[in-house]
Amino acid sequence: MAPVTSLASTVDQRIADALSAALPEAGPADPLLRRSDRADFQANGMLALAKKLKGNPRELAAKVVEALDTGDLVKEVEVSGPGFLNITVTDRAITETLAARAADDRLGVPRATDPGTTVIDYAQPNVAKEMHVGHLRSAVIGAAMVEILEFTGENVIRRHHIGDWGTQFGMLIQYLTEHPHELDHKRAESVSGEEAMSNLGRLYKSARAVFDSDEEFKARARDRVVALQAGDAQTLAQWQRFVDESKIYFHSVFDKLDMEIRDEDVVGESGYNDMLEETCRILEETGVAVRSDGALCVFFDDVKGPDGNPTPLIVKKSNGGYGYAATDLSAIRDRVGNLKANTLLYVVDARQSLHFKMVFETARRAGWLNEDVKAVQLAFGTVLGKDGKPFKTREGETVRLVDLLDEAVERAAAVVREKAKDLTEDEIVERGTQVGIGAVKYADLSTSAARDYKFDLDQMVSLHGDTSVYIQYAYARTRSIFGKAGDRSPVARPELELAPAERELGLHLDQFGQVLDEAASAYEPHKLTAYLYQLASLFTTFYDKCPVIKPAPPQEIAENRLFLCDLTARTLHQGMTLLGIRTPERL
Repeated sequence: MAPVTSLASTVDQRIADALSAALPEAGPADPLLRRSDRADFQANGMLALAKKLKGNPRELAAKVVEALDTGDLVKEVEVSGPGFLNITVTDRAITETLAARAADDRLGVPRATDPGTTVIDYAQPNVAKEMHVGHLRSAVIGAAMVEILEFTGENVIRRHHIGDWGTQFGMLIQYLTEHPHELDHKRAESVSGEEAMSNLGRLYKSARAVFDSDEEFKARARDRVVALQAGDAQTLAQWQRFVDESKIYFHSVFDKLDMEIRDEDVVGESGYNDMLEETCRILEETGVAVRSDGALCVFFDDVKGPDGNPTPLIVKKSNGGYGYAATDLSAIRDRVGNLKANTLLYVVDARQSLHFKMVFETARRAGWLNEDVKAVQLAFGTVLGKDGKPFKTREGETVRLVDLLDEAVERAAAVVREKAKDLTEDEIVERGTQVGIGAVKYADLSTSAARDYKFDLDQMVSLHGDTSVYIQYAYARTRSIFGKAGDRSPVARPELELAPAERELGLHLDQFGQVLDEAASAYEPHKLTAYLYQLASLFTTFYDKCPVIKPAPPQEIAENRLFLCDLTARTLHQGMTLLGIRTPERL
């Protein structure tokens, strides 16, 4: 099926054509069309035109109305205020446009005509360390952006830049070498993420205790770092055990989050080791980086420390070790040169914004980023507790991500159990998981990424207000209607007059593609959550005011209302899928 042109786009084009016909001297002009509570749409472009042409905006608006081709599209146009155009479209135009959307698997949403390649760097846990609440946002926001961009037609490459390298591995590898059974499993065939993390945590604490108390062990551990960086086979084999054990744990957490992380997309810091020396050489030879106190540094006019002196980006330390910058710059070279990316999207904590600003500017100076290749940090804020302070346990510890997810599922299962009429215990448990994980993701995604947000489970699993549970219940209600519809089926009836609640629902359904385009181009998934919440709200109003089953309306009206129910269900399902949230058929 061909993509469907939205009513807003069609109206916008008709007004633009009328502007050109009525006021050719104005040249191309934007009608500035938007949805309005005075009519279906309002065009405000006459005010800017009147200034340009030194004319009266109401008179110009009247000329545009005269030249407007209304056809079967426009029911009424009114000039209001200082020259606004209030436009009401016909009921037939709404239903016919929705029928075209319903006939398409993609709900009429177009694919990008000239897609690029975007590499998204998200979900970046550290090897041998437990994932905490701070790891949540990168994973959830990144996964949603992957789905949204892929749906619009972009070629997306996922990258999980895990922390799997560095000096701390000298201590861990040396301890494992001296205590070789510390990572052994109780049973060979199946290892839980919890057991894997328990092994790693126990080993880390033991290694740290010896490192802090035994100078000879500390010296051996430092020698082990040198062996690791030199590529010693035995040392690398021990390092790989830490990576493999950590992956068992990572996958268990991402499974709990209902998120697929593929092994081939996990390219950690270690993946760029072979490029580090060359990256430094290129930067130094081109004059982008200079030596300062033995270190290789990049300086910026606008980055200064508290003392007023320039704060450089350190690419190579004076002791010959590489900093994060060398790895990040090598990753840019790889993603642009080998993966042929047009866009590099980093879903990273806002507190790292200065680091990435300096890295991106360095890459621009080196020519790796340019007019054809851009890098963007999708910076996100902090997860706060109900008290508005960074989220901690009562003991002041960082909250483990698995504990937080388990509690969300437990709370959600209680809500489902309370509402459940005919669900089995197994179904309650399954729905509790879908509702609980959905609640966590939605709360994160419904806040503008740059802002901090409060983690409030009571609010997240509430059936009232802007929550995923509210949307999931609206979807389940659409499905339950069809269980009671008998022999009536959804049929679009363009000849019918629409009730106000039907019109509002229909006009909102027609905006799905436009909202997805905005969410994709601005990297703002919260625009999609806002759209879906409003869709669920409009459906609830429609359901209350426009009987579908009881009291039974005439056949044609029932069919048309079932058609609206079906398209609402499909739009809710598609939108929630892009956010990584399940929509159970029954709740």
